[in-house]
Amino acid sequence: MPVKPPASASKTTEHAAHEASLERVELSVIVVNWNGGELLRECIASLQRCLKDFPAEWEAIVVDNGSTDDSMQKICGLPCVVTVLNGGNFGFGRACNIGAQHARGRHLLFLNPDCEVHPGSIERCLAELQKPGIGACGIALTDESGHISRTCHRFPSLLSFSSRIFGLKFLLRGRSHGPMLDWDHSHDADVDHIIGAFYMVRHDTFKKLEGFDERFFVYLEDLDLSLRVKKNGGRIRFLASPPSFHVGGGVSRQIKALRLFYSTRSRILYAYKHFPRWQAHLHLLLTLLVEPVARTGHALLQRSMASWKESLVGLGLVWLDLPNILRTLKRSDGAGQG
Repeated sequence: MPVKPPASASKTTEHAAHEASLERVELSVIVVNWNGGELLRECIASLQRCLKDFPAEWEAIVVDNGSTDDSMQKICGLPCVVTVLNGGNFGFGRACNIGAQHARGRHLLFLNPDCEVHPGSIERCLAELQKPGIGACGIALTDESGHISRTCHRFPSLLSFSSRIFGLKFLLRGRSHGPMLDWDHSHDADVDHIIGAFYMVRHDTFKKLEGFDERFFVYLEDLDLSLRVKKNGGRIRFLASPPSFHVGGGVSRQIKALRLFYSTRSRILYAYKHFPRWQAHLHLLLTLLVEPVARTGHALLQRSMASWKESLVGLGLVWLDLPNILRTLKRSDGAGQG
């Protein structure tokens, strides 16, 4: 899946000068922005504070997915920042690939705009990636209350996806699939997956794996990449300290119905890419026929009309987009395992 810069992506004059330089840098931080507002400025400011005394050259590449707010103006002219302006919202995975194509760094850090980097986090991950066999690395992330978020995941299964459909996620605690909610994330460990909000990988590894799978518009593209890193023989490392900060949800907090649509769509695509075909078919049927009923029941128990409306709109969009999803699956080469 080679990635080419889209014709509708324009580059700033700063990037033209950036391209002229042939010198490789140590680290390229890639931030995908979509109406990130003040969060984007705070993210970039945290990078500049933490990397002020960084011993090697670094760059931040901000790829904007057609924002309509003033978030890009807030970072205009900041040092070490290159901006790439897409002609619309190309999705997270594709925008990350565009950023990686412009990157000169030997290492890539994919960073969400609702993250603030704290001192030592980046250096620790860079040092870890120098060890043999390490394919990707992430750091502990604190939430707004200062607690460490339980962000690591085991690779999902039909069981873990089904538990979400039925609203029974608590059944997964301590099991071998899904979010690692049973672990307090207090120590370094090898894991299946680290959250894409702070995801560091060697540039050559990312290139070898052909980047993020752009069929995932948003959600699970990072999980898919982690699985491919492991299949390629790499270990995924979680580092417990020093942590950085992640708001979580970011802009998607404001658009819950769309978040449900895109996360559900990505679940379907992931199942067809990585599950045996019969399991993928079963998951699709459960998603289309059972999940609307389960979410309606949950909303009624909570007496939440807003939750019911969000579910109705989000899953309704899945039904409306089903022809496109099926076309995407048809174009897929080697989807599923059986």
